[in-house]
Amino acid sequence: MSYRMQRMPRAARRLLVTGAAASSALLTPLPAADALEARPRDGDRLVVTVRDAGGGADGTYEVRCRPSSGSHPDPAGACAAVERNTRWGQDAFAPVPRGAVCTMQYGGPATARVTGTWAGRPVDATFDRRDGCAIARWDRFVPLLPEAGSVRERVS
Repeated sequence: MSYRMQRMPRAARRLLVTGAAASSALLTPLPAADALEARPRDGDRLVVTVRDAGGGADGTYEVRCRPSSGSHPDPAGACAAVERNTRWGQDAFAPVPRGAVCTMQYGGPATARVTGTWAGRPVDATFDRRDGCAIARWDRFVPLLPEAGSVRERVS
């Protein structure tokens, strides 16, 4: 009997055991989606500092989620904006990728910095409105960040 033949039954047993374990894992009931959402994430706290946005939006605000609270003018809306941008395995606050092709438009002098913790991960993100990509990134986070118009809209 060759060495290969001696190893075959052991490999077959391993495959059978691995398959049975995988099957039982698939059959194990998962918690209901509501139960996962109801469980608060400790540490979901963001501090937002806004400058040069005008309209009384400048300042530093705290936001806590689940339940929504803090000094932000719209904590529930701010939490919803971040939640909308949260994807499993991705940084919700990631900057615009290097080399991205962006329109050459200026969205005004507004800047913002968001620090804290979201989904158990540290956050330290900066925002501005220097081009079309940065404006789109900012707008995705409204109302966490204040709604800002273009320079032309502010002049009129």
